[in-house]
Amino acid sequence: MKIRIAVIFGGRSVEHEVSVISAIQAIANMDREKYEIIPVYLTKENEMYVGYRVGEIDAYRDIPNLIRISNRVIMVNIGNRFYIEDFPKKILRGYGRHEIDIAFPIVHGTNVEDGTLMGYLKTIGVPFVGCDVAASAVGMDKAVMKAVFRENGIPVLPCIQFSVPDYRDMETLLDRAEEAIGYPMIVKPVNSGSSVGISVAENREELADSVDMAFSFSNRILAEHAIHNLQEINCSVLGDMDGAEASLCEEPFHTKDILSYEDKYMNGGGKGKGTAGASKGMASVSRKIPAMISDSMTQKIQELAVCAFHALDCSGVVRFDFMIDKDKGELYLNEINTIPGSLAFYLWEPTGLSYGDLLDRMIGLGLKRKRDNERVTYSFETNILNHAGIRGLKGLKGGKLKRC
Repeated sequence: MKIRIAVIFGGRSVEHEVSVISAIQAIANMDREKYEIIPVYLTKENEMYVGYRVGEIDAYRDIPNLIRISNRVIMVNIGNRFYIEDFPKKILRGYGRHEIDIAFPIVHGTNVEDGTLMGYLKTIGVPFVGCDVAASAVGMDKAVMKAVFRENGIPVLPCIQFSVPDYRDMETLLDRAEEAIGYPMIVKPVNSGSSVGISVAENREELADSVDMAFSFSNRILAEHAIHNLQEINCSVLGDMDGAEASLCEEPFHTKDILSYEDKYMNGGGKGKGTAGASKGMASVSRKIPAMISDSMTQKIQELAVCAFHALDCSGVVRFDFMIDKDKGELYLNEINTIPGSLAFYLWEPTGLSYGDLLDRMIGLGLKRKRDNERVTYSFETNILNHAGIRGLKGLKGGKLKRC
């Protein structure tokens, strides 16, 4: 019997379009002999749609029409079995109700990858592939992520964080950033990905512009030292709490001081039609695999990547982005991508693990977590609601609430 998989993508995120590319790319590489695949499109309002064209990349050239010819659905748990069904229910010409075994979120960015979607799935009991809620949330929050890595002895660059109240006094904000970090400085939203809203500032005027841009994408931003003689190295990790392995290392190349959104997704993507011809996403980035670094540096990065993976209790496939300060010979972990673009398959293929096999491993890990969770006790029998000490409470009806 085939495993029934709901592949969820899109969502209310600035990385909406990147998610569509990553997901349809993955769907094209799933084994149809093993899996019954239901593509589930999340609109920018986070509404779910299914339909005969939802899994076709060309359909996203006209999203309003795609939604018009598709069916809005929700996920439900009925007797601990999981279904996708019409919302609202339709008697005629509806999608009906289809059972699923597991969900596969392939989403990027705030409001989806940050644990929001995983929390929804976990609340209704749907098993899913990839990182759990805590790892997803921490991995998207760059400030909290740095604190966790630092606590676990993983080298990260010092940073200073600002929020909207700080932004109301720009001159003081700029003074604090200059005093704490100095130039050159990189400014970024705390919780966005794909290099969205990130820029380098060499002076106060550029810093003000960078702060303005970063705050347009987030209510919190951070600033850290920008490494001029920088070598970026990425490494993926596959596994779960019981074991994890690191991929080959890569060195991505870029046209600016940082690897931009355009470098990642708009240079060299495929132009073919249909599912199989979807854009290559992150696979189209100009890169060197394996990276031109020493064997000892490769080993150090791989070991730190696995250590960071376990520090966040990750699952599935993630990608860690490292930075080498070539002037000082120092290595820093920059960030984690809990759902990397193109699921980082291009880092595994050179090791002999095909994209299809990588997806098999990820789905297997998701099902394993479901079995592991079934052994955990989530309820505790108690008679606390019958306790004599609370019999006099009237609750909301007839009672009075004390205002704090």
